[in-house]
Amino acid sequence: MAVQIDDRLIVAISSRALFDLSESHAVYESGGVEAYQRHQIDHEDDLLQPGVAFELTRKLLRLNEASRQHVEIVLLSRNSADTGLRIFNAISHYKLGITRAVFTSGRDTSRYVPALGTHLFLSADPEDVRHALESGHAAATIVPHRGAANVVDAIVPQDDDELRIAFDGDAVLFSDEAERVFQSQGLDAFTASEAKAAETPLGGGPFKNFLAALHRIQTDFPRDRQPIRTALVTARSAPAHERVIRTLRAWGVRIDEALFLGGLDKAEFLRAFGADIFFDDQRRHVESASRVVPAGHVPHGISNPIK
Repeated sequence: MAVQIDDRLIVAISSRALFDLSESHAVYESGGVEAYQRHQIDHEDDLLQPGVAFELTRKLLRLNEASRQHVEIVLLSRNSADTGLRIFNAISHYKLGITRAVFTSGRDTSRYVPALGTHLFLSADPEDVRHALESGHAAATIVPHRGAANVVDAIVPQDDDELRIAFDGDAVLFSDEAERVFQSQGLDAFTASEAKAAETPLGGGPFKNFLAALHRIQTDFPRDRQPIRTALVTARSAPAHERVIRTLRAWGVRIDEALFLGGLDKAEFLRAFGADIFFDDQRRHVESASRVVPAGHVPHGISNPIK
């Protein structure tokens, strides 16, 4: 009998996002596939250290209860099954509840994203992420945490297990229609256009369904015992805020915190929020954010033309 996963939040994550494979990847870059395979097998019993998305993964899995599984994490890896044994050893050591995995031996992993019913795909490979986005699924390229001397220092757990996820708005939660006006006509035209269209909901961006899935989990818990907190962190300011608020209202989805920063740098606000991860379509915002929190680049919309 086929297993039903329709009611779960499905997150697919690559091995390089979950664990620190920087040493192994350097072997691949310098010596090629065969050298990488030898390295992984020779170090099969050496424990991998947590990667940038490890703490996020841990908190997602903690959403599961004895009576209900809200989240499933699936490993999508360019390793082979043979070299992937080291990955599974680390999963077992850290007691992560990950049982499903796809190993593609160097091929694009994104083709399995739709088959898994994935709500979010996190990878260190930008091309895999682009392909997943093109298939209509939320996806982001995990970038190195630049505020720590090494990856382990970057993932010191929070004082509690509340999962905190922050999103940019345009081209992430929403379509890039407003951003196109801004980039082609400037700030004044953008502000006028958004004020005029204040009561017209924005189209959904690639992360709309992921936010909706988080909201569904939130509704399963009392308001005073919420395990998830979400934030919109956007460069918008009044009067362009109204359309955003009305859009979320039209979708029937709540955002716990909304920061309309009017162009201020987002990094310190993300630190104050305590984000476990932040998603943005503009590389400069991601690079800034990655100094203080884990961050994912969403290569979508007008700010990310296909080269």
